[in-house]
Amino acid sequence: MDVSLNDKVPPHNIEAEQAVLGALLLNWGAMSEVVSILRPDRFYSLQNQVIYEAMQKLFSKNATGDTISLINELTVENKLEQAGGAAYIASLTDTVPSAANIDYYARMVLDRAARRDLIHISGDLKTSSFNLQKDSKALLDEAEQKIFALAEHNETTQVYSAKEIMFKEIELIEARYKSKNQFTGVPTGFAKLDTYTSGFQKSELIIIGARPSIGKTALALSMIQNIACEKRIPCGFFSLEMPYESIGMRLLAQEARVPMQKIRSGMLKVDDVKKIQDAAGRWFEAPLYTVDTPNMKLIDLRAVARRMVKNNKVEVIFIDYIGLISTEDPTAPVFEQVSLISKSLKALARELQIPIVALCQVARDAEGQEPNLAQLRGSGSIEQDADVVMFLHRDRIKDGDAIAAQDAKIILAKQRNGATGDIDIIFLPSYSKFENKADEG
Repeated sequence: MDVSLNDKVPPHNIEAEQAVLGALLLNWGAMSEVVSILRPDRFYSLQNQVIYEAMQKLFSKNATGDTISLINELTVENKLEQAGGAAYIASLTDTVPSAANIDYYARMVLDRAARRDLIHISGDLKTSSFNLQKDSKALLDEAEQKIFALAEHNETTQVYSAKEIMFKEIELIEARYKSKNQFTGVPTGFAKLDTYTSGFQKSELIIIGARPSIGKTALALSMIQNIACEKRIPCGFFSLEMPYESIGMRLLAQEARVPMQKIRSGMLKVDDVKKIQDAAGRWFEAPLYTVDTPNMKLIDLRAVARRMVKNNKVEVIFIDYIGLISTEDPTAPVFEQVSLISKSLKALARELQIPIVALCQVARDAEGQEPNLAQLRGSGSIEQDADVVMFLHRDRIKDGDAIAAQDAKIILAKQRNGATGDIDIIFLPSYSKFENKADEG
């Protein structure tokens, strides 16, 4: 007869649990190592949970843990019988020959606990899946969150010695020295900015802020052109405001250096067509992956970003822009929604171990002047969560003005691990493109 999953005994290893407890009684000094790996609820046996809990209390009191002190502690707590009695505790040291393999035993206990957690989570998800009032996307996000929380829950705390840190750092420096690569992160193509940041770094949240129509998207696409088209570094782009057709037009104008107005109107010369065809050929091979869903939900964005990294090996993601990401509760105050989004993007950057570059509008009072950190729109959480914050500033082009190259500036206002400063660049309105200023490389 088939045995259903519900009839099966959850995964456990009583012998390993007893070996951990017995080894601790033989070598109490190992408690400092085990306490960072195991919590009482990781034990399957209730009596073993009670014993380990008492051991933790002795450890917190700086008391020596042996059979006598443990029995005394349990007696005082009136839990000796619940722990299996004095005879059971005394027998624990007989289950293990020495304390040498305590780390191995502890990880066996942890392994079985993780399996029980997975069974519990899958049961909860199965029940939730039958609830048709719950949105399927919300269920998928819930599943992802629970699995990642479980992974974090079972992570052990690693302590690194100065020797280990220096060894790893010297290895990294030697690798950089041998590669002769000027930048350790993803290069933006803006020479002075890359000098300040060494490129966009892994796990960092980078914010680019500006007033509307100053050129946030153009700056992002100028960076993407260098990253994906020139350097062939896989790049993801979430365009929540502009359809992919408009993005394609801009990318072609930038790469071909043919005015967008000509491309839009079709009033092209033979030479223009040749330039566009050549540019399209270069972009055809570029590892750029674009999503143009308007008002995309945060849970969907996270899911697609994970797939981009897994399936397309994406090394940097751009989001245009934070204000167009929607949360599960659109009725919540704006500052709460923005705070949730910024924290989620920072967590996503760390999870995926890539830089995430998010565009952001700044407050109206920044109009006509250089923006600052206090003017990031929506929430102080953006400034707090971001590793790098930069602002784009230039004068607006008035109707009737000649469309010529225009001075612009990137204001590097915050960099958690480096210097701040201003980077002078050039804006080319015809191509909606930013470039290095001549004396900036």
